[in-house]
Amino acid sequence: METNAPASGPSLSIELSEEVAEGVYSNLVMISHSPEEFILDFIRVMPGVPKARVKSRIVVTPGHAKRLLAALADNIQRYEAQHGDIGDVVQQQPIQFTGPGGEA
Repeated sequence: METNAPASGPSLSIELSEEVAEGVYSNLVMISHSPEEFILDFIRVMPGVPKARVKSRIVVTPGHAKRLLAALADNIQRYEAQHGDIGDVVQQQPIQFTGPGGEA
């Protein structure tokens, strides 16, 4: 499947394979950063299961992270205009993770 992104300059052809198009479900994201990059670990947590696995890790530049934040805010605003208010997110108790620590 190919889509052409709307462009004000040269066009960019983006290819989306069938495997990637299926997506990966995640209900938790952990974000860390270093001076050069932001790391987004997308995790699937299952109720009653004491272990969760990172399903996908995305690494982006600080500039791209800021553009992603703006794009998410814009999309949430458009979603709520069409479907109604998402509502306040209930703050959960911090999840205690075990495993290697440190910073990238």
